[in-house]
Amino acid sequence: MKKIIFLFLVLISFKVSAQEINIIPQPAYQKTEPGKKPFIIDSKTQIVIIDSTLTPAADFLNNYLQKYFKLKLNITKVTPNKNFIAFISNRRISEFEDAYNLIASDQNVTISGTSAAGIFYGIQSVIQLLPTGLSNQVTIPSITIIDHPRFAYRGMHLDVSRHFFDVAFIKQYIDYLALHKMNYFHWHLTDDHGWRIEIKKYPKLTEIGAWRNGSIIGLWPGKGNENIKYQVLPNEIKITPKDAVIKTDGIRHGGFYTQEQIKEVVDYAAKRYITIIPEIEMPAHSMALLAAYPELGTEPNKKYTVAETWGMMNKYNNVLQASDTTFKFLENVLTEVMALFPSPYIHIGGDEASKVWWKQSAVSQQVMRANGLKTESELQSYFIRRMEKFVNSKGKTIIGWNEILQGGLAPNAVVMSWQGEKGGIEAAKQNHKAIMTPENKMYFNHGQFVKEDSLTASTPSLLADVYNYEPVPSELNAEQAKYIWGAQGCLWSEYITNPAKVQYQLFPRLDALSEVLWSPKEKRNYPDFQKRLKAQFQRYDLMGITYSKRYLVN
Repeated sequence: MKKIIFLFLVLISFKVSAQEINIIPQPAYQKTEPGKKPFIIDSKTQIVIIDSTLTPAADFLNNYLQKYFKLKLNITKVTPNKNFIAFISNRRISEFEDAYNLIASDQNVTISGTSAAGIFYGIQSVIQLLPTGLSNQVTIPSITIIDHPRFAYRGMHLDVSRHFFDVAFIKQYIDYLALHKMNYFHWHLTDDHGWRIEIKKYPKLTEIGAWRNGSIIGLWPGKGNENIKYQVLPNEIKITPKDAVIKTDGIRHGGFYTQEQIKEVVDYAAKRYITIIPEIEMPAHSMALLAAYPELGTEPNKKYTVAETWGMMNKYNNVLQASDTTFKFLENVLTEVMALFPSPYIHIGGDEASKVWWKQSAVSQQVMRANGLKTESELQSYFIRRMEKFVNSKGKTIIGWNEILQGGLAPNAVVMSWQGEKGGIEAAKQNHKAIMTPENKMYFNHGQFVKEDSLTASTPSLLADVYNYEPVPSELNAEQAKYIWGAQGCLWSEYITNPAKVQYQLFPRLDALSEVLWSPKEKRNYPDFQKRLKAQFQRYDLMGITYSKRYLVN
């Protein structure tokens, strides 16, 4: 009987040691030690940190082990003889920023990093070496990993204006980014459909601007509004039939984050080495702001309301007046925002500003004459430059969508290119940092398949297209290519009303994006990625994450 038990244990040990390595994103280098015993994590395993600044990283690993394997490890500064996981800060291990080396044997696991962030990324690889289901033993195979990120900016966006998501889910979202070694969270906090951040100087922004009285039913025009057509004209959008009524559900929707909640989320992200970039939209996409403070619009006597529909938003006057009153208001808003977010970057939008409303405004035309501006595009540039000068005076840098190139790019601005790659290419050629997020590849609110059952934006963003996307355009020479800071996925929430659908739209495209941004370009291999993805799906099952089961068919 003892011999049978012994043989059974040997077979289990062999199976564990032969465990496949399925890390996403793919490390720069990895080598397994076939036949060698794995490291076994048990209740006596200790986490060793000499540097107390690594406590957040140790806590992250400990919390994961406790949540999914009922193991809570002791954290110590004293290194035992064996059975420990050690975190070591060592800038000499690599020339790369945020690099890490991971060495696992049957005696211990060591993660050495050039930074605390590098060690944290090593922990994410450790997590992906752990079992993906119930197991009698929690093991890590014998392995050596040498790894570092390809791009300095690895971002993911979430729109909370169209649909609001509470603090608990925002934290969960940040954890998803951490698991994939992402380091920037672009938080889209304001838009036509809701103002989501408390500004103490202007309480009506949340009292009025954070709430709308309904949301469009179906796509516009489309499902639920099949008979409505629109035609874009030079100064308007013509809707037919003339008596068309856009259908809305009449359900009040809204919410906002208090400043204390913002601080809580910022601290949570910082412990995961993620920088949050807040976005305060201007000069357009401002109907929620104008509903609260209509005097800042180009039609101050107009009764603005928080938008209930989306689509062709230049049908609506959602543009701020480029006046001193408006600039002072925005400066006061950004002063409170910048005090909450330690990020060196503030996103100020700058997209889809219809010039019609400035053209029709006597005040706007007066501002143009006073400043020698010949076109409304130059007025947009004047607006962005005014705000950039203020943001720069506070030691921060602005990021804007590619429309901020119109009329001349602000001196220090970072361009986020969403209308294809043209804006990013133009910015890089002007020696400005660019973040690539072309809609056809990087907008995860688009369907994942050619025929998508759920309500999504048109034109699918296929998993293979995301994976095969190259952020550095071939048009750029080697010197210009250095200005491609990285890339970002965007998740707009017009048709995303709950956390489960956020997850569904995010996974597994976030996996593909993470590999584009982290792994060496030459290591990208889509069939191999698909194989590793199957193990990742098992992990998502363990974590209770919703994803498309259609990917399991292949």
